[in-house]
Order: sequence, then structure tokens, then C-alpha cells
Amino acid sequence: VQLQASGGGLVQPGGSLLLSCVVSGGEISHNDMGWYRQAPEKQRKWIASLSYVGLGNYTDSVKGRFTISKDNVKNTMYLQMNSLKPEDTAVYYCNAQNIYSGRSFWGQGTLVTVSS
Repeated sequence: VQLQASGGGLVQPGGSLLLSCVVSGGEISHNDMGWYRQAPEKQRKWIASLSYVGLGNYTDSVKGRFTISKDNVKNTMYLQMNSLKPEDTAVYYCNAQNIYSGRSFWGQGTLVTVSS
């Protein structure tokens, strides 16, 4: 399974971005999916997850601003990020964990910079 994250960039505070994570070599519906981020000189942290049946969960700092979703036909997961803040600046990684094998897969990361 390979994951390809995209959609990062430079955005002003209060702006929005849509991140995508394309899954290849496997069915997204067979995986619990998640988004993580790693700020400069910080550890990678979980921010949102979407179970294989579509149940979402968020860390408190992004709740109400970020929305995780997926399209099983396109085999793609999304993270809609609204009301972005400078503290959201980080490299964002997507993750897939196979519900049968437990194996975990990571995308390469996409950089989000929130700055005026």
C-alpha cells in the first residue's frame, strides 16, 4: 500500500486548505485512516482519524475547524482545514492501518504554512 499526500501550501491566517491522500495498492475501505502533523522541532501528533466504517474523531485543537472524509470510489482521504492558525503550521502526514493485518502505512507528508 502506498499513500500520496498533497494539497499543502502557504495560506494566510483564517484561510482554508484541502489536503488529499490517495491510496494505491489497497482498498481504502479496508483501512482505518488518519491524519497526523509534525511542527518544526516537535514530535508527530495525531489530529484526526476516520474508521473504515466512516466514524470520525479529532484532537481538541482542530475540532470544529477541520473535517476528515474519504471517497471509497476514488480511494482518497481528505482533510478540509478551515480557520487556519499559525500554530497549524506543520508537515501533514496521512496514515492507513489495515483492519485485517494491522499493518500501518505512511504517506510522504505535505507542508502547510500558515502565515501573513
